[in-house]
Amino acid sequence: MSFNGKVVIVTGASSGIGAAVAKEFSSEGAQVVMVGRNEAKLSAVAAECDKPLVIRADVANDDDARRIIDETIKQFGKLDILVNNAGVVVPESILNLNVLKAYDATMGINLRAVIHLTSLAASHLIKTKGSIINVSSVGGQMVPRPNSGFSMYYVSKAALNHLGLCIASELAPYGVRVNTISPGPVRTNIFDDLNIDVDNFCNSTALQRVSEPKEVADLILFLSSDKAKGITGSNYVIDNGIIICRSMK
Repeated sequence: MSFNGKVVIVTGASSGIGAAVAKEFSSEGAQVVMVGRNEAKLSAVAAECDKPLVIRADVANDDDARRIIDETIKQFGKLDILVNNAGVVVPESILNLNVLKAYDATMGINLRAVIHLTSLAASHLIKTKGSIINVSSVGGQMVPRPNSGFSMYYVSKAALNHLGLCIASELAPYGVRVNTISPGPVRTNIFDDLNIDVDNFCNSTALQRVSEPKEVADLILFLSSDKAKGITGSNYVIDNGIIICRSMK
């Protein structure tokens, strides 16, 4: 797949899936706009890409969101692909009154920021008949384990799934495709941050494995390419069969 001349924004590009997506798009000739909050991590990933535009920004901040789009258009004059990958997990029990803070923090990044960036990018994507990929989670189709504190995260991803359908319907008349991907466990630093051993999930998947970030990146590139020109409003699950295992119990 060649993305020569294509301009791609990747949020959450400083690590994990976002970093893999930025590097894969760059290797296929795209002009990549890397967005993240950690400058050191962004710089490390940027060193593995070909002259990316690096924007240190918080997607949940309205001014930053506008700056992301403005700087992209100023630098490249157009936008072809928006990958809404930035996400956050803020564990909190429904039994704790702090759950509202967890809800606001989670929905601010996992849903509101996606809506805002999509709205800001839409007119530019219409000009290029572009594509949007929203990175969700299998959590959006499941319920969390009791006492895990992940309810707000799962709710945010369920909302993101439906948002993808709605926006796909809105933008289809303009030739803009919108798709969602729902990874299961992926070997990223988010599990380290939560003190969770990702390998423990292997026994919970039908294929007895978890994914690497590049596998998810490969799916994103496919859905962004002309090979997927007939695909919109879809949600592709890449979970090694964790939903299958859950449904059998």
